[in-house]
Amino acid sequence: MKRLPWFAWSGIFHSAWVYAIGTPVQLDPPLGLPPLSIPAANPLTREKIDLGRRLFMDRRLSHNNTMSCAMCHVPEQGFTSHELGTAIGMQGRSLRRNSPTLYNIGYHLSLFHEGRELHLEDQVWGPLLTKVEMDMPSIGYVVEKVRLLDEYKGQFEAAFGGPVSAERIGHALASFQRTLISGNSRFDRWFYGDDKSALNLREQKGFEIFMGKGRCATCHWVDEKTALFTDHKFHNTGLGWERSMFPERNNYKVQLAPGIFVQVMGALLKSFEPPQADVGRYEVTLDTKDRWAYKTPMLRNVAITRPYMHDGSLSTLEDVVEFYDKGGIDNENKSPLLMPLKLDSEEKTALVAFMNSLTGDNLEALTRDARSAPVTLPVLSKDAADLYMDAVLAAP
Repeated sequence: MKRLPWFAWSGIFHSAWVYAIGTPVQLDPPLGLPPLSIPAANPLTREKIDLGRRLFMDRRLSHNNTMSCAMCHVPEQGFTSHELGTAIGMQGRSLRRNSPTLYNIGYHLSLFHEGRELHLEDQVWGPLLTKVEMDMPSIGYVVEKVRLLDEYKGQFEAAFGGPVSAERIGHALASFQRTLISGNSRFDRWFYGDDKSALNLREQKGFEIFMGKGRCATCHWVDEKTALFTDHKFHNTGLGWERSMFPERNNYKVQLAPGIFVQVMGALLKSFEPPQADVGRYEVTLDTKDRWAYKTPMLRNVAITRPYMHDGSLSTLEDVVEFYDKGGIDNENKSPLLMPLKLDSEEKTALVAFMNSLTGDNLEALTRDARSAPVTLPVLSKDAADLYMDAVLAAP
């Protein structure tokens, strides 16, 4: 093993020494994307990627062995969830926010809609420990449960040179997620690759509107050589404000049967659980100016990662364009960048056509790769809590 220079990493877990173990992997960015920064404390290897993929698809990482990361970030649905505005979590509970796509997640400077995490290595512990998501009782419980699963025997040793730990679980999952890179869209080939036939005239007109009259590029940045289509900042559009202050105004998508949905006004909808409070970025900064501000999403693959906005309240790209054409929803903290656009119907159609050109060329390959994870049984041979207690009592 080759010992690398010491690196202090500012996540909740860090190692004083990093050892080069396994087969190094180099991620070459596709056309339109910059090189991906890999933390020195978590060099990318084939063994960690394979381990992270298995963990990502394993339902036993939830308390009752029913929920995996892939249940809310479905590979076939753009690593998000199309069925509802907010995904369904533990025991059928609705989550309070839309499941963001994981395409190009390694480029994000902050994670979750309000940016509460800064490192992909730490991100997983939010869903794992949240009651309505995967409901694990504690970090130690997760570590012990994974340690006792036969399928992971020797896997952490091969990837890290040591046994299961909280840090290594996060590092493995982060390594897999960093491979979900998608670029080389038709837009990239037209704008960065000088292929003049890659976009039709309507799509080209849509890009002109995106950069100009539509004011989209004010927040969804396009650079000279690459485009992440985000400013990495947080903005109040009014949607979060209205949902919090006037829930009776909102339309909710209610499933009556598989594949059958209706829109129900909030004033008519009765629920056993009240909607969860959500004030956006304010939850992180405690600055009143950040109330109901949410992170600017990347727009790559936006055509296949519906529904949209932090709460999944807009079902189509046409709905999104209409919302911004009206200038959002007025409130005291609404971003000053939002204003009525006065787009005509053809301009709106062209703008949507342009956004449809942002789909990467490798999505089927990424889905196949995710589904190549070994299939494991959804339940343990013995109750997880009993296994955990047996292990604790047997420890020296």
